[in-house]
Amino acid sequence: MADIKMVPFVSVIIPNFNRLECFQKAFSSVLKQTYTNFELIIIDDGSTKSIREENKKFIEKVKEEHIKKIKTIENLNNALPFEDRIIYLQNDKNYGVSYSRNRGIKQAKGKYIALLDSDDEWLAQKLETQVKFMLTSGFRVVHTEELWVRRGVRVNPMKKHKKEGGDIFLRSLELCLMSPSSIMLEKTIFEDYGYFDESLPVCEDYDLWLRITCREKVGFIEKPLIIKYGGHQDQLSRKYEAMDKWRVISLIKLLNSGCLDFDREIAVKKMIQKKSSILYNGAIKRGRFNDAEIYKRWMINYGE
Repeated sequence: MADIKMVPFVSVIIPNFNRLECFQKAFSSVLKQTYTNFELIIIDDGSTKSIREENKKFIEKVKEEHIKKIKTIENLNNALPFEDRIIYLQNDKNYGVSYSRNRGIKQAKGKYIALLDSDDEWLAQKLETQVKFMLTSGFRVVHTEELWVRRGVRVNPMKKHKKEGGDIFLRSLELCLMSPSSIMLEKTIFEDYGYFDESLPVCEDYDLWLRITCREKVGFIEKPLIIKYGGHQDQLSRKYEAMDKWRVISLIKLLNSGCLDFDREIAVKKMIQKKSSILYNGAIKRGRFNDAEIYKRWMINYGE
């Protein structure tokens, strides 16, 4: 891009917990971006000492190599020195991805926030493409198409995962349609709609995207700009059963927030009914009768 000082500063945020090789791949993919006016905030969320120290050594090595390269780029003389734009934060224990993202967002200096999960990877033009889109489209949120890799094999997403832009609220009730690693948001979005809910162990992205999409249209770039990796053992979706439990909790929160119009309120109630019914039947089948009572109560309380 022509004049790096004249384009918006972007804050890239990577939380990491006990990931080594995939984190290093994610980190390196940020430094390969064609758009260079960014800061990179890494939040180590209580990783073991050996992993933490190994990653810190890697960061310093790659950073030094990149500083030599980036200093040859024109118009950087008056910009924030790149050695001051890689920020490493360390949590004193494992607080979770929401806490870590929120910590990074609150410290961020950029006009735009770009999230990257430590097991995903960006393609080189990701930031450049999204910044150009944000500057010309009027949207405050944009996400992109993505490539999926499961256990080292490229796979095609199912039809229900199809990405799109505009008013995606109703489609977003069923499942999360925007990957954190693909998204760029104006920082003011968090001031308007709040941060990631730190009480949710999973589905925290689903929760925040609903708060945003019930009031904002989102932009979409059809070109794949991230590689989303899956199938590994430390994915949160593999750690927690009954993921829809946390989605229903988010839906109930949204319903009680008073921000929905009549039609959207009805749609949310229908989704609570649908997901609670599935959860109830699953709990009965597995003999989890206490859980079943909770799901039954949801069906009764939030019936149309």
